Amino acid sequence: MGYVSITDEGLYSLTDKGKEALGFPKIDKDLAIRLLSKVPQEKAFHFYIEIDKPLMVSADSLTDFYEKIQSIDVKSIEFHTSRRDFELWIHFLGDVELAKRLSMLREANLTGEELKRRIYETVKSRCEELQRMVSS
Repeated sequence: MGYVSITDEGLYSLTDKGKEALGFPKIDKDLAIRLLSKVPQEKAFHFYIEIDKPLMVSADSLTDFYEKIQSIDVKSIEFHTSRRDFELWIHFLGDVELAKRLSMLREANLTGEELKRRIYETVKSRCEELQRMVSS
């Protein structure tokens, strides 16, 4: 029906038609540029280790986010994941699809370094995908 395709590695991937069927907005070059852009500091993601305990680290773009996630304490990542903070911030930025991908990671109940690695890889991969859209 055209909702999925098979990659060269033999993995299944949603097509644009499949993404549309799931309610993901179509990403055009302008939206990709906006999603990769920096936001003002007051709209940046601020990392906490727990409520009222900020790490004094923030990310002002998706690229900055995945770069900083590598050095963030795993307890902070688990804290934010359990509260859906990453999903909500990324949805606020306008990337519904990436927010859903992170939701699926949360629902997989990953923890520790595995959770950290998967979030990093997911956001980095999405940034690379968006960058290809901008460059084309």
